[in-house]
Amino acid sequence: MIFAYILLLIAGFMALVKGADWFVSGSSAIARRFHVPSLVIGLTIVAMGTSAPELAVSTAAAVQGANEIALSNVVGSNIFNLLVVLGLCAILHPVPTDRSVLVRDFPISIAATIAVLLGSAAPALFSGSFRGMRPSDMVGNVSRPLAILLLLAFIVYIAYLVIDARRHPQQETAQEQTSMGRSIAMIIIGLALIVAGGEAVVASAKVIARMAGMSETLIGLTIVAVGTSLPELVTSVVAAKKGETGLAVGNVVGSNVMNLLFVLGLSAAIHPIGINLASVCDMFILLGASILTFVFLYTVRRIDRWEGAIMVGLYLLDVAFAILR
Repeated sequence: MIFAYILLLIAGFMALVKGADWFVSGSSAIARRFHVPSLVIGLTIVAMGTSAPELAVSTAAAVQGANEIALSNVVGSNIFNLLVVLGLCAILHPVPTDRSVLVRDFPISIAATIAVLLGSAAPALFSGSFRGMRPSDMVGNVSRPLAILLLLAFIVYIAYLVIDARRHPQQETAQEQTSMGRSIAMIIIGLALIVAGGEAVVASAKVIARMAGMSETLIGLTIVAVGTSLPELVTSVVAAKKGETGLAVGNVVGSNVMNLLFVLGLSAAIHPIGINLASVCDMFILLGASILTFVFLYTVRRIDRWEGAIMVGLYLLDVAFAILR
C-alpha cells in the first residue's frame, strides 16, 4: 500500500518539475514578445517558476490543514538550497558571488528569516515556555497579518529588483521565438501540472508519514523539501560541472527570499499556519546556515571546496537530528 503512495509522491515531484519548466518557458517567450528585458524576466518570471513547486506544495498543504508540511517545506527547502545545492556546487567547482548579492540579497534573506521567526513565535521565545514541551507542541503561528506583511515586503523587493535592472540594462542576446499559441499552451499545461503535482505530493506525503510513523514536520523538512528543490539542484549542479557557477549564489538566495516572503506569505494568507517547537528549531538552523554561508562568501568572495564539504556534512547532521529528535 505504501509503495503506491511513494509512486504517487514521485509522480507529483515529476509533475512539479516539468510544470515549472513549461511555465517558465511559456511565460518568458510571451514576455520577450512584448520586449521585456531578459534580466527582468530572470528576476521575476524565472525566479517565481523555480519556486513554483514550493508554492504549490505549501499552499495545498495550507488549504488541507497540513500546517507542518506547509512550513517545514519552505524552511527545509531553504536549508537544502544553502547547504546542499551550494555545497555540492562548491565541491565540483569553487562558487564565486557578486557584491550585490552580499550587500542586498543575502541580508534580506537573513532578515526575512528573523522576521518569520519572531513574528510567528515571539511570545514563546521571550517567555521561555519551551521547557518540557515536545517537538510537536504548537508554540505560535504565521498569522494572516504577518502573511500580508511578508507579501508586501516581497512586492517591494521585486519592484526594487526590476527598477535596478532597468537602471543597469544589459545587452540582449538573440532568443528563438515561440508562437503565441504554443506559449499560452505551455503556461496553461505548466500551471495544471504544478497544481496537480502539489496536491499529489501533499496527499501522498501525509499518508506516507502516518504509515511510516513519521511526523509531517520531518517528512516536509526532508523528502518534500528535497523534492521541491530539484529544479535548483539540477540546474546548479549542471552549471557547476561546466564551471559556470557565477549565478549559483544569486539564484539560491533569490529563491530563498521568494520562499520566505512569497510562498510562505501566500500560504499563510490562504490559511494561517501553526508552528510547532520542531519548526522553531528548524528556523534557528536555517538562520545559522544562512549566517555560515554568508561568512564563507564574505571572507574571500567565494565558497571553496572544503567549505562546500562542511556544508553538505552539516546538512546530513541536520537530517540525522530531525530524525532522532
